[in-house]
Order: sequence, then C-alpha cells, then structure tokens
Amino acid sequence: MTAMISIKGVTRVFDSRDGDRIVALQDVSLDIAANQFITLVGPSGCGKSTLLRIVAGLILPTSGEASIGGVPIREPRPETGIVFQAPTLLPWASVMDNVLFPLRMMHRIDSTSADKAAALLKLVGLSGFEGKSPRELSGGMQQRVAICRALVHEPDILLMDEPFGALDALTREEMTMELLRIWGERPKTVLFVTHSISEAVVLADRVVVMSPRPGRIAEIIDVRTPRPRSFDTEGNSTFHEATQRIRQLIFGQRNVSAGRAAA
Repeated sequence: MTAMISIKGVTRVFDSRDGDRIVALQDVSLDIAANQFITLVGPSGCGKSTLLRIVAGLILPTSGEASIGGVPIREPRPETGIVFQAPTLLPWASVMDNVLFPLRMMHRIDSTSADKAAALLKLVGLSGFEGKSPRELSGGMQQRVAICRALVHEPDILLMDEPFGALDALTREEMTMELLRIWGERPKTVLFVTHSISEAVVLADRVVVMSPRPGRIAEIIDVRTPRPRSFDTEGNSTFHEATQRIRQLIFGQRNVSAGRAAA
C-alpha cells in the first residue's frame, strides 16, 4: 500500500527559555495510506500536536523527514486542510466569507467558489447561515464552519488537532458523528489528535498510541470494528478490546485494573 503521508525517523527538539533542551518527539516513523483515518492519542505533552504541526508544514523536524507523496514537507501545502481546537474564525466576516477565506488567500476564487462553499455548509447542516457572523453561532456551529473552511479547497489531507476538545460532551459526540459522515461522503486522508480514547477508536482505521515525552510510537492499534460506527458501538467486543489495550499502553495494566475494580 503506497503511503500518502510518510514520517521517517522524525525527532523534534525545542530550546526552552532557560536553556534546557526539550525532546518532544524521538525517532517517530509512520506511513499513512490515502483515505485512511488515523487518530493520535497519548498522555499530555507526548508530542501529538508537534507531530501534526510537522505534517502541516508549520514547523520542521530537528532530524528525520516527513513527506507527502514522496515530496518532503517544508512549508504548508495546498493539498492539506487544518482544523484546530479553537475555530479561529474571522470575527468581522460572515460565515460564507470565512469558508471562502482559504481560496482568497490561494488566489483560487472563481465563479464556482460560492457554490462549493454553500454545498459544504449544506453538508454540515448550516444552510441559511451564510450571512451570519461567528458570534451568532454556537461553539459546535463555529467548528462546523471551521471544517468547511478546511475542506473548501478540496484538500487530499485533513489534519485535526483536538478539534472538539473545547465542546461540551453532547456537542462533542454529535460533531464526532458528523465528521464520520463527512469523511464517508468525501473521503480524505485524516490525521486526528485527541485525548479521548473512545473518540479515537470510533473514528479511526488505526490508532497511534504515543509514549510519554520524548514522544515515540508505543503501538499502532488496528480498529477492526465494522463501519458505519456510532458511540453505541462501544458495546462491541472489538471496540472494547481496542480501548482496553490503549488504556493499558497509556496508564499501565495496574491502573486499568484498579479503575475497572472501582467501577
């Protein structure tokens, strides 16, 4: 299987203000095939977001290399869309103008652009909100706009850094299902960072579990639960096995057993 994204021996070191060197990632290697949905989980500070930013071209690795289609990533690439935890919408612009913003920046606005944006807004249930401002939308609606903005230039790759982390539990679950639906209708290669183990397993073809800093890949879990999925899938034996294995890797067997006994 040919890799869409290839990460080879990536290490990233940061220099702190007090002169210390912080190794965020160490010797990380990962191949991601076209249209695969990959989730990254691990303890706080393990380098999940750092790895995603390297793939996004926002920072460079200290050593090793990340590439898309065999071409090294040195800067943000047009075939990549990015969604962060905060929607970061332009507060003075309408929903439609926010969605069209990447096309304007790429000088790719044409006679079909508004129709493409409107189709995306319809896909996420926001038809009729084109003229609204971000402050008139709920947090979940704003994040839907951010997803539309990331998709409007029709990227092959979607990078998502805890995009639902700031939402309440019910909205987060709704947005997770919405993302699965969008991915099912418009397949992309997705790299998704999350702290939620159940969210990671519901979404992913493979879950990449990171070790504590310096971040390494502890294990890659193939999720064998059939699609389509929902959070009702949590009762499925393969879902349960995957989540339990991830908890063992992150928290250790003893802590997982203690938590099960307390429950």
